[in-house]
This record gives sequence, structure tokens and C-alpha cells, in this order.
Amino acid sequence: MKTVTEFPRKVVEHPDLGIVMPDGCRLSVRAWIPQDAGGNPVPAIVEHLPYRKRDGTIGRDNLTHPYFAGHGYACLRVDMRGNGDSEGLMEDEYSEQELQDACDVIAWSACQPWCNGNVGMMGISWGGFNALQVAAKEPPALKAIITLCSTDDRYADDIHYKGGLLLNENQGWGATMLSYSSRPPDPALVGERWREMWLDRLENEPFLPAVWLSHQTRDAYWKRGSVCEDFSRIKAATLAVGGWGDAYKNAVSRLVTGITKAPAKGIVGPWIHKYPHFAVPKPAIGFLQEALRWWDRWLKDIDTGVENDPAMRLYLMDSVPPRDWYEERPGRWIAEQAWPSGRIESREFGLGSNSMLSAGAQGPIEYAIRSPQDCGMAGGEYCAIWLGPELPGDQRMDDEKSCCFDGAPLDETLDIVGGPVVRLTLSADRPVAMVAVRLCDVQPDGASTRITYGVFNLCHRNSHEFPEAVVPDEAMEVSFRLDDVAYSIKPGHRLRVAVSSTYWPMVWPSPEEVTLTLRKGSLDLTVRTSRGEGDEWTFAEPEGAKPWQTETIRPASNRRETARDPATGLVTLAIEDDFGEVRDLDHGLASGGIARERWSIDPADPLSARGETHWTETLSRDQWQVRTETITSMRSDATTFFLEGRIDAFEGEKLVFTRKFVNEISRDHI
Repeated sequence: MKTVTEFPRKVVEHPDLGIVMPDGCRLSVRAWIPQDAGGNPVPAIVEHLPYRKRDGTIGRDNLTHPYFAGHGYACLRVDMRGNGDSEGLMEDEYSEQELQDACDVIAWSACQPWCNGNVGMMGISWGGFNALQVAAKEPPALKAIITLCSTDDRYADDIHYKGGLLLNENQGWGATMLSYSSRPPDPALVGERWREMWLDRLENEPFLPAVWLSHQTRDAYWKRGSVCEDFSRIKAATLAVGGWGDAYKNAVSRLVTGITKAPAKGIVGPWIHKYPHFAVPKPAIGFLQEALRWWDRWLKDIDTGVENDPAMRLYLMDSVPPRDWYEERPGRWIAEQAWPSGRIESREFGLGSNSMLSAGAQGPIEYAIRSPQDCGMAGGEYCAIWLGPELPGDQRMDDEKSCCFDGAPLDETLDIVGGPVVRLTLSADRPVAMVAVRLCDVQPDGASTRITYGVFNLCHRNSHEFPEAVVPDEAMEVSFRLDDVAYSIKPGHRLRVAVSSTYWPMVWPSPEEVTLTLRKGSLDLTVRTSRGEGDEWTFAEPEGAKPWQTETIRPASNRRETARDPATGLVTLAIEDDFGEVRDLDHGLASGGIARERWSIDPADPLSARGETHWTETLSRDQWQVRTETITSMRSDATTFFLEGRIDAFEGEKLVFTRKFVNEISRDHI
């Protein structure tokens, strides 16, 4: 990345600009404002997050917001209520209070003498989610948003449920938030109030895994904030960005298709859950320059031509050998002027006898599928984010535990662009059952790369809102979409469809071992017919402002290990992400963290499933030191989920607060 230090406008940084909400709650804002904005007003760009501007997102903030400010924008990085250096308490993700606070920040910004009255909102993940939801509330000053790695559907396309099945990330990210939000504000900013604010925060910390698990169907809790319920409410120009290595890739297509009351464009690269100007796998792009084109057009009314850009710009990944981490993905950028594209057609492939995958519909089949409970161990993380070995590796281990259908070696390149649809006729011998389908690229040497996948709760075959028990041994017809992808398969490679009855540790298992009987199946493959060479769109090279200046106290490291107990057969995945510890060379705050997860299961017993997390967070400056230890666990029997959690908070080595959470939640067709 090229570091830019000279900008058209000089910038003044405010480390703690206070914005007081109508109820008196003060939100702490780190702001970058052009020095001459009082006489030459500029648009404002708001990013509203719980992830702590002082020590959490500071690295990416330093690259991004001074860059925009230097090009004539007032950038406001807001600590959400109850987090970082802001007052108040957090209730839940995307609460009405959170969204109203964002609307109030937008209204406040538009009225400042340094603002021209136009406001944009941006963010990745949480900030991308609330940008969409705030846009749907139609605050008058909000003219444009850039939403990255987010979703329009809180139930079906977030970290909670997928295909009506419980994602283990519900516990994993809930534990992350328990850790993140349990940290105190910085005494250097808030003064002696820090301890009172901290203890109040700890006493009222929500145990989010249990909150989310209390809503196992697509009820009103999830519909609120799911902008897919009514795209017409979004009237701000929307640039949606995602990555094929991220969990949040499907919403980009839906947003570009669904938003019709405002301009909407999409970009999807090869990246994991990171901003595209420093994302991996490479190639990264000049995202900040691309964002400036968007902001300049919709917030300054400068003709940058963005409305004429292709509806979708997608990175078409080349076939590569399977690895759990890539520094770079070869491929090329393709561009579709309209979306959906007339250059993408559906081709049907049938699951046939002799485990063959063939073009066109195939006749009846009969395959019994009874996968061991540890099928899915090669699936990687649901949301790759921590720069460790988190991507899906060689699928042969999981393929052996699945029912596989292989196509003949391809005689020409096949470009898959979009979300393949699976159609199955099958039965299950238990009232609660699931199915997982993976589309793989089988290399000439036999290695198997996961192209895309999907999972589906058979109790949700008619509705995600009103599930129904499976009638044992009764044939059901189900169809569901696999995740969106852009992937080019080489001649000589084979397509493989792998069907399993479990997918651990991605999703929680059914309460009993299940045998599926597959009677018919097909795959509608979305194939791009236009072939070419080279990039159809070229982005600028990545740029950023001056990086965060730190001193490393402890280097970061990542570990992911799978073990099988030869005595009990228990299979355990142990993950440790040590984020290291660094000291900020400007304000002197040292921050560090370690995340640990353990997922274990007996391949013959779904009720043996267990998830455990343990997070350590530290903050220090001179003689001031605080530490939080947050622990969660989850298990289940045939009818009930059992969740436990604990927060221990230390000042120096003294335990100053402890709190436990114990929840029992009935299983609802999961």
C-alpha cells in the first residue's frame, strides 16, 4: 500500500469530540476535519461502531479517515453507546437506541458550521449493517452509504443462523462481544469517571449468545433491521462491497438487485473480512480512491461517472489447490453492466446412479447418507477474519464422510458466477434433520477445493418462521441456494457435489443421529457464458494515510489444531488467536488480547457437542492496568441448550468484579 502524507486540505484531529444525545448521553467521537472547513464547509462521513476507536479499530481508522478528510470530508468515528469512551449502556446489536443515536449524530453533523449539510455513512461488518439499517430510516441529511461485509437479512445471512440451522458463530461472536464490551473507557479521556463507567458497564453487560439463541426462527426480532423486508426504504446511494473469503458475500447481489429507489453498485473481491485497501488474499484495490469517487458524486455533486460504472464488479478466482490460507488468489476482474446479467445462464446437472454428476436431469436414485458427527472439520471458519489458517482446506477428509457425485473431466473452462441452487428429494429417519451440500473442484491429483456450500434445516422446508417436524421416512422436496461465488474451473478438473447429514463445527448437530435417503437431486449452476482474457475493470493501486505508530510488546500469532482422543474417539478443534500487545506511540495506551476456542464432538454422538471460549483483554498505561477474562460454554441435550458465561475483571491483580450467566433455552426444531 502506498502511504500518502500530502493532501489537498490540511486536517485537524479531535481525539474526543463529544456529541450529546437528546437523552443526555455523551458519545465520544474521534474526528478529522479539514482546517478550513469553517469557511469552506464539507460533507460529513460517519462510522458508528462498538469496537473502540482508541485501541480497537485505530489501525484501520488511521489509514482511512485522515485520507478522506484530506480530500475534503469531515470524518466522525463514533464509539457506540456503552462502548469505548462513550457513556451509556449497550442493549443488543442494532437496537433501536443504537440506530436512533446514529440518526441523531447525522442530524447533529449536518447542522455544524463546518458541514455543507450532506452526510454519508460507511462501515464494515457492524458498521456496514447499521449503515443499511440507518439508511432505511431515511434521515434527511444521509445521501449515500458504503456498506462492506454486511447483510440485508439478519436471520438467514448473519452469524446466527444459516439455512435455519444454528451457526456455532452465534456463540463464538457472542463471546467476542462479551469480551469487547467488558473493557473500560480510557482514563486519559474520561478522567476519574472511568471506574464508575466500567463497573456500570460490567453490571449491565448483555449475554448476547443467549439473547440470539432465544430467537431460533425468523420472527419479528430478526425482521426488524433486515432491510430485505422493504428495500424501497433505502433512498441513499449505496455501494456494497464483499469478499469471496468472507461470510458476507451474498448480500451484495441482493442489494444491487433490490434497491431501486437509489443508485446501487456492487464490488466483490477475493478477500476475507477486511477493508479492500489492505485485505487479503491479494489483490487489494484502491478502495479509498473508489470510495472518494462515490462520496464526491453523491455528497459534493461532482461528476465522477460512478452512476455509469458496471452494476457488479467481481473477481473471478482461478482454480487453485486447496489451502487453509492464501496470500494471493490468481484470477481477473469481470464487470457486468446490468444485474442480473444476461450473460449468466443456468445449467442443470443431475445427481445420477454410479455417483455420477451429469448434465441435464437424471432419474431416481437411492443413497443412504449417515455422516459421522465430525464431518465438516475441513470447512474452516464461518467468517475468516483473524488472518490465521481459517479458510477451508482440502475437502477429501469431509468428502469421505459424505455422499459424493463426480462429473467427468471438463473439456473447457467453466466460469461459475452467482449462487448455485440445489434441488433434492430425500427423506430422513428422525423428526429433526439437516443436510449440507458442498460444490467442490476436484484437481487432477485428487485434491478437493471447496468452491461454495450451503446447509439446510429440513424442519424449515416450508418456512423459516414456522418450522415443522420431519415426518420420518416421508419424501420431501427441498431447494436452497449455495453461497455466491465467482470461480473459474480449468479443463481436466471435475465438479463434485458432496452431500452430508452433518457439518460440524460450522453448525450445531441434530439431536439424534440421522440417516438421510437421497432419492433425486440436481444442481442449477450459474455459468457466465462470456469468455475473455485479462481484466474487464481496473482499480487503482491501494493507498492509505500514515499507518498507526506502535511499539510491539508481544507479537501476534495464530494456531488451529485438530486432535482425536484414541481412548474416547472425541474430536477437538482448538483455536488460539493471540492478537499480541502493542503500545500506541501517541497517547501511550497499551492494549492486547488473546482469543481461545474449543469445539469438541464424539463422531457417534451428536449430544456430545460442546463449544468453549476464553478471551483475555488487557489495557495499561504507566501504573494503570486492567484485565478482563471472559469465558463461555455451550452444550445441549435432546430438548435444551445449556449456555454459561462469566466475566472476571481485574484492576492490577485485584479481582474487582465477577458475574455469571446461566441459561437454559429449549430447542425449537434445531
